[in-house]
Amino acid sequence: MAATAASTMSAAAAVTRRINAALRVDATSGDVAAGADGQNGRRSPVAKRVNDGGGGKDDVWVAVDEKDVCGARGGDGAARPPLFRTYKVKGSILHPYRFLILLRLIAIVAFFAWRVRHKNRDGAWLWTMSMVGDVWFGFSWVLNQLPKLSPIKRVPDLAALADRHSGDLPGVDVFVTTVDPVDEPILYTVNTILSILAADYPVDRYACYLSDDGGTLVHYEAMVEVAKFAELWVPFCRKHCVEPRSPENYFAMKTQAYKGGVPGELMSDHRRVRREYEEFKVRIDSLSSTIRQRSDVYNAKHAGENATWMADGTHWPGTWFEPADNHQRGKHAGIVQVLLNHPSCKPRLGLAASAENPVDFSGVDVRLPMLVYISREKRPGYNHQKKAGAMNVMLRVSALLSNAPFVINFDGDHYVNNSQAFRAPMCFMLDGRGRGGENTAFVQFPQRFDDVDPTDRYANHNRVFFDGTMLSLNGLQGPSYLGTGTMFRRVALYGVEPPRWGAAASQIKAMDIANKFGSSTSFVGTMLDGANQERSITPLAVLDESVAGDLAALTACAYEDGTSWGRDVGWVYNIATEDVVTGFRMHRQGWRSVYASVEPAAFRGTAPINLTERLYQILRWSGGSLEMFFSHSNALLAGRRLHPLQRVAYLNMSTYPIVTVFIFFYNLFPVMWLISEQYYIQRPFGEYLLYLVAVIAMIHVIGMFEVKWAGITLLDWCRNEQFYMIGSTGVYPTAVLYMALKLVTGKGIYFRLTSKQTAASSGDKFADLYTVRWVPLLIPTIVIMVVNVAAVGVAVGKAAAWGPLTEPGWLAVLGMVFNVWILVLLYPFALGVMGQWGKRPAVLFVAMAMAVAAVASMYVAFGAPYQAELSGGAASLGKAAASLTGPSG
Repeated sequence: MAATAASTMSAAAAVTRRINAALRVDATSGDVAAGADGQNGRRSPVAKRVNDGGGGKDDVWVAVDEKDVCGARGGDGAARPPLFRTYKVKGSILHPYRFLILLRLIAIVAFFAWRVRHKNRDGAWLWTMSMVGDVWFGFSWVLNQLPKLSPIKRVPDLAALADRHSGDLPGVDVFVTTVDPVDEPILYTVNTILSILAADYPVDRYACYLSDDGGTLVHYEAMVEVAKFAELWVPFCRKHCVEPRSPENYFAMKTQAYKGGVPGELMSDHRRVRREYEEFKVRIDSLSSTIRQRSDVYNAKHAGENATWMADGTHWPGTWFEPADNHQRGKHAGIVQVLLNHPSCKPRLGLAASAENPVDFSGVDVRLPMLVYISREKRPGYNHQKKAGAMNVMLRVSALLSNAPFVINFDGDHYVNNSQAFRAPMCFMLDGRGRGGENTAFVQFPQRFDDVDPTDRYANHNRVFFDGTMLSLNGLQGPSYLGTGTMFRRVALYGVEPPRWGAAASQIKAMDIANKFGSSTSFVGTMLDGANQERSITPLAVLDESVAGDLAALTACAYEDGTSWGRDVGWVYNIATEDVVTGFRMHRQGWRSVYASVEPAAFRGTAPINLTERLYQILRWSGGSLEMFFSHSNALLAGRRLHPLQRVAYLNMSTYPIVTVFIFFYNLFPVMWLISEQYYIQRPFGEYLLYLVAVIAMIHVIGMFEVKWAGITLLDWCRNEQFYMIGSTGVYPTAVLYMALKLVTGKGIYFRLTSKQTAASSGDKFADLYTVRWVPLLIPTIVIMVVNVAAVGVAVGKAAAWGPLTEPGWLAVLGMVFNVWILVLLYPFALGVMGQWGKRPAVLFVAMAMAVAAVASMYVAFGAPYQAELSGGAASLGKAAASLTGPSG
């Protein structure tokens, strides 16, 4: 009843797989020198361009006629093809889909009208509450459905990008955030950084920044080890064109098609690099103990000290193992360390094989991108704003060190899965000529995950949302920002409006006069250059004391005081879902965004497969959504630049947890059926159930159309339905309660960081799936399960006691359908709370069957005679009341 959002766009995925496979530029040949574009190795012949993008052969998507926008010409007067192709759903699918939506809307109105005509006067309070719930269900469904009416898919053309920007790709700054090396295992972070350093993008045109919000020496020294290992790993990737370029994931693959140019050297190189990687992992794993041992030695030489020491014999300026003043969490100095300097613009070939260097890199460019470690200053009394605050510090620091016009951000557990992932969003950013490239603020990639259990028990892949809801927003202003795997236009992050609403220079000047950016003149002076999308990276020639002073000021806690950082500039503060609200601010200003899916997936990450951690994750998301609604970022308050249906989409994103309060109570209504025969939500009850079945069935038929054009599987859709119900019976109502308390008390909501799975070291890949971490958040859903199992038992007992053909019997059977459906939807939750027993689902079915049989037997033995007596008494009272009051109108 509440499962509003079925799926959306994965036919998109099917088309994308075919199209991008053909459009992708072939990987480099590792045995030749880098080409003139600074690329790591010369490309094989430029990729073939598909004339129709594959749309002509697809049974779901058809290419949009782009003859009006393909007429732009280059300097030589020749017509230039667009950098991306646009596809829409075929009319044979889209028109029936829209008709069904209209038909269901009519059915909902008819259902409400029928309910009003048949008001249940015996239980008016119950009828009123259910009516309010049904009205909200309908409203919520409309909010969810309207933005999906015109799904659009855009596919980057990397061959066209290679033709038009072979040697002048703009600069990119890559931001990676991490906090705790325990909750976010450091092995994930180092693989993320290595995959970025090995990306297929001109090496002198991008830089990588790691923000360590914990300020730990472990993270810093891990980056030092990464810089060393990258000297082997990155040239190896370029030489053999390996995919993916995260070593942990690459070496875990059993087979892979070879795309390099020297297959005869692959096996020996593979063995050597893998051996080095295993030694690298040992060093990473032992960093904590190594640093402790080193610190103990230094502290023994300096009586009275209990410091954490760096390898060069100096105190670590961040947090120490043993907290001390100015060296503890929430109180330490800011740190900016350039671990790899910006490379030269000319290729630098490696050395031939030798005894000291067994891998032959003589024909491979061995330059490495710039790598910077950042840990911002933290002091008591300041709200450091978690991830959003760290991102804003990186935005300022990178402006001084590289100042690329585009920025990509990653969580610490996401890695580059497709080496050309940095090129794909450029197709949307650089394609102007009336196609909106200059007005595109960000390009959002779907989030794909590794190490999810094969059945995706807790809907971690979330394909209905990514391949459905987000892709459908391409037909409006574009998808919302989802926190990771996103390329931004730097100037949009500064709060500047799109070009059609005013020149960047004048806007920046006006904002600077209003002190929106802070007091650093050197930082403000970089903004105009950062607004130039044709610009590469121009690093500082020398990092002298003045630059160090500027960097220290930009990382200081007090820098943002009295400025617009966190509201009109940078990532937005004071909300759990800073990503969605930051994207909303850009859309509200008139910017647009693009949802881009390539194959192989651009980026991949890890997801929590433990039930408790997954519930905490969606608690944070849903709580942040409600915070958005009750803030200045409410979609209803946005101006005219926000597309009407984009406003509806944001309104749905910020209110969806509210409807689950009604779902929660609907799921508890069977309690009344256990108490008395007299409680009915609606009379005539049988007709009411038929109406419900009809409107619910129509949702699922509409969902099947979305499955078709989204290209997802039925399993994806079913898991989405199941986990929505799991969230609706515990997590989402809890988020509503938290929000209500915040509105009453004025105190903010604390949402804990989701711990990533750490089972990799336990030997069981899915150990977290069968681990039960008991928290109060599990209790409401358990109560719902118990109530509905008992209701099924009572229904079976009624059918047995009264006979299935009698009115009480068949009404009980009809009601039982609802209870069984709820239990089916809660099935993954039941397996989760069973722990290790969840590996044997048969145990669950046996236990439920026994519970139902026990309740049915108890009803037959004790409940049926009592209910018969109670019904007789109620009838007598009814006659007496009728004689006193007279005939009712």
